[in-house]
Amino acid sequence: MNTTAAARHDVAIAAATARLQAAQATRIGCPPVRDLLLPGGIDAAYSVQSNLIAARVAAGAKPAGRKIGLTNPTVQAQLGVDQPDFGVLLDTMRRGEDEPIDHRELLTPRIEAELAFVLGADLDRPEVTEGDVAAATDHVVAALEIVDSRIAGWDISIVDTVADNASSGLYVLGREHRSLNGLDATAITMTMTQDGTPVSTGSGADCLGNPLTAVAWLANTARRYGSALRAGDLVLSGALGPMVRVRPGATYRAVISGVGQVSASFTASEQGEGGHE
Repeated sequence: MNTTAAARHDVAIAAATARLQAAQATRIGCPPVRDLLLPGGIDAAYSVQSNLIAARVAAGAKPAGRKIGLTNPTVQAQLGVDQPDFGVLLDTMRRGEDEPIDHRELLTPRIEAELAFVLGADLDRPEVTEGDVAAATDHVVAALEIVDSRIAGWDISIVDTVADNASSGLYVLGREHRSLNGLDATAITMTMTQDGTPVSTGSGADCLGNPLTAVAWLANTARRYGSALRAGDLVLSGALGPMVRVRPGATYRAVISGVGQVSASFTASEQGEGGHE
């Protein structure tokens, strides 16, 4: 890349970063950033993501792990993308099961049930396998991810969602910790309800064929982008079933067979102007 092209690349990354930060600050969705980031594509989008995370860490947030997005074919179809991505989890994104989530924190939230991995060892081998993931996992737990998009109307491509920290929002973890010993991650089933009514179902096989495959993909991809998975990291392995648009005032509960359950409740207050789809 010559000096002029490099300068344009840096300007584009800065512009995309500023656009997404403004949307986050105002809770008003912004136009897509994909046009700004061409021809840099996904690599440029991860640079924007890094800028966003660095700013939040500088403001006091602490990295907690990673999230894998777009592992479920139904979710890929819902958003019109065809490959997974990853984002960074921060401690400020976590909410407790007994802590109602305020809609005013979010723009256009959707919710999905996932299997979360807590690592007991680093995953930094040259080519991580599913067996490596199993050996490095301390325990798994049921999780709900509240995904959100700073892009207005969820008008996203893979470049947009990567730049927007994989459309991250908040997450909630269940209380039950489960060893992977004796657990067939492909065979687990999930049912998520909204105020007691089933709204999403799926299985471990719906997450890139196996949640361990998803975590191995993350370990290899994250290392290529310069940051390996480490002991203590939390990894949200991706949706087990279709994501659902959050309804104000509703309570969502996911039950994952052999693992446990997790719930999240939302306040009844509506989002501010610009926050609706």
